[in-house]
Amino acid sequence: MDNRISFSSDYTKGAHPQILKRLTETNFEQIDGYGTDEYCKSAAEKIKKVCGCPDGEVFFLVGGTQTNQTIIDMLLQPYEGIVAAETGHIAAHEAGAIEHAGHKVLTVPGRGEEKATEKYGSDIGKLSAAEVDKLISNFYDDANHEHMVFPGAVYISHPTEYGTLYTKKELESISSVCKKYNIPLFIDGARLGYGLMSKRTDVTIEDIAKYADVFYIGGTKVGALFGEAVVFTKGVTTKHPIPVIKQHGALLAKGWLLGLQFDTLFTDNLYFDISKKAIEAADLLKEGLKSKGYKIFLDSPTNQQFVVVSNEKLEELSKNVRYGFWEKYDEDHTVIRFATDWATETADVERLLSYL
Repeated sequence: MDNRISFSSDYTKGAHPQILKRLTETNFEQIDGYGTDEYCKSAAEKIKKVCGCPDGEVFFLVGGTQTNQTIIDMLLQPYEGIVAAETGHIAAHEAGAIEHAGHKVLTVPGRGEEKATEKYGSDIGKLSAAEVDKLISNFYDDANHEHMVFPGAVYISHPTEYGTLYTKKELESISSVCKKYNIPLFIDGARLGYGLMSKRTDVTIEDIAKYADVFYIGGTKVGALFGEAVVFTKGVTTKHPIPVIKQHGALLAKGWLLGLQFDTLFTDNLYFDISKKAIEAADLLKEGLKSKGYKIFLDSPTNQQFVVVSNEKLEELSKNVRYGFWEKYDEDHTVIRFATDWATETADVERLLSYL
């Protein structure tokens, strides 16, 4: 057993005790499959209510990459690709899953990505509406565009890969560009709870539902054993969504396992309360890092914190701490990521800081 304290990711723990309790209580119930059960229906209604989209449709899938691949395939025609930042999750960290499904990821530089340092603050990793507009307009200005991959949708994540956040104005601008070209905006919300509960955001879940055509609420990283809740805010555009979901191996026979978890997370504000806890732990960690003289790589307002550490110190640190590699800073230093989560306690942060 690895007894090192883990801050390597936000999905190293199991599930919130309330979820485990309900799973145990319902273990011997005879429940209909494939998401047709009452728990999935209840969870969907609670999600639509909190998002303010009563005409929306909700589907429950298992994991982030599976969800991204499935939803993008549902949104696009075979000859279309999806626009994303160069550092967007689907472009950088999903092993070509979108291309494997037959859709090209059309990348544009995100803001501040020419060199990722703390001076870029809360902008790094974000798409700008102007860059999206430029890519699409250049495509249609090309006389040969009928022989090219069409930009069929736009993908962003909130938070971004760097833990940074879009403002309400930025979401509105990107949404306006999508409407201009009549293509959908898809928001990856694998860590949505941590973005919404940041102390430095003006975006609510209602805003996400207002500007996105489809988004998902991450459960895997925010208190669930596994699972993502996909929300088509104005109704699903695919004629037959269930067959498409099943073709991607994403239709869980015991679908109630997903529905019950989200029904629990969206009862009594639990999803937001546990997300807030992760942000408080991250803020405590950031202040501790600063007080010890560590160089903060960039200004992340969410649960992911990036720090520059000497390679010599890393060798010592790795004996007691699991952390996430991010990138090489220079020959003698490395950028690593610490991620807090819904279950991180103050004592965990203090223990990590003691090793630093």
